[in-house]
Amino acid sequence: MSTAWITQALWCLDRQQPVVLISVASVRGSAPREAGAKMLVSAGHQWLTIGGGQLEWQAMHLARTHLRDAGHADRWVRDMPLAASLGQCCGGLVTLLFERLRETDRAWLLQAQERLRRQQSFLREVGVGGPGVAAWVCLRDSPAGLPPPDRFQVNRLLDKADARGCPVLTEPLMPDALQVVVFGAGHVGHALVNILGTLPCRVVWVDARDDLFPNQVAPNVAIEATDTPEAVIDQAPPDSCYLVMTHDHALDQHLCEYLLKRDDTAYIGLIGSVTKWHKFKQRFALRGIAPERYARITCPIGEPGIEGKQPAVIAVSVAAQLMRLRTQMAHRAAAAAQDEPVAATF
Repeated sequence: MSTAWITQALWCLDRQQPVVLISVASVRGSAPREAGAKMLVSAGHQWLTIGGGQLEWQAMHLARTHLRDAGHADRWVRDMPLAASLGQCCGGLVTLLFERLRETDRAWLLQAQERLRRQQSFLREVGVGGPGVAAWVCLRDSPAGLPPPDRFQVNRLLDKADARGCPVLTEPLMPDALQVVVFGAGHVGHALVNILGTLPCRVVWVDARDDLFPNQVAPNVAIEATDTPEAVIDQAPPDSCYLVMTHDHALDQHLCEYLLKRDDTAYIGLIGSVTKWHKFKQRFALRGIAPERYARITCPIGEPGIEGKQPAVIAVSVAAQLMRLRTQMAHRAAAAAQDEPVAATF
């Protein structure tokens, strides 16, 4: 799960900028974004998106009207039919949760940010409030004995018949399952990490050359300036994805060989041409590495059919490949829950 909304909310609080957090609380039928999508709205700016179009424009208008009306409740819900009356033809019904964030919200935002940084899953409970009932937000551990919510198709439940007398949103929050380790801070590495910083994944960016890293990176990117990249591989969780794109072919080969010692990688990608891959396979064979083992390496990397050697083109192609893998992982997880086999294609 992206933490960009938390980072942006804290940025607004730090600057005492009045802001409303808008969440897609539930979706029925067809809609431009999934439940859980978020955006923030101030008097003059918007961050993130809940799908664009008239739905988003109307939501911004409602939020800004609230910011001008000091007597309005700080949390409320609104049903938005995606029909002709809203200038959209999706045909679904979206329920939005609006939250005027104040300094009193800083504590739970910081706590949520820290929990996600530690790769913890939890629940955010929002009581909208009403006559005689104050609104609230609290974070709770996921109930023991229950399976974690599907991290790719997350349900958001809006219970308007809550015993406490007001609508309550129970929102599962969890870190994204897809972790990507990028070795190399060259031109392609920069272009790829810039894109991955906007996508639903966690990124560890590794290079020994500390001066090549930018001063700021996206909230889902962690920099590892180290001359022992093997330690990063050792510490990575199962089902991680690895992109080997350093400045040194000998280092590339060493990292690939080290990665092949793990049997729980979701993806190993090696940047290079068909010629480079042919030479690497010859070297692997000379070192006694079985073909079925180095066949786990994808080289050249990127989606087939996307041509171009510009760093940005390569980055888009590789990011698309990773997002396809992410979707396949989600389908396999859903099929496993239903005992249905799903074939992986790469």
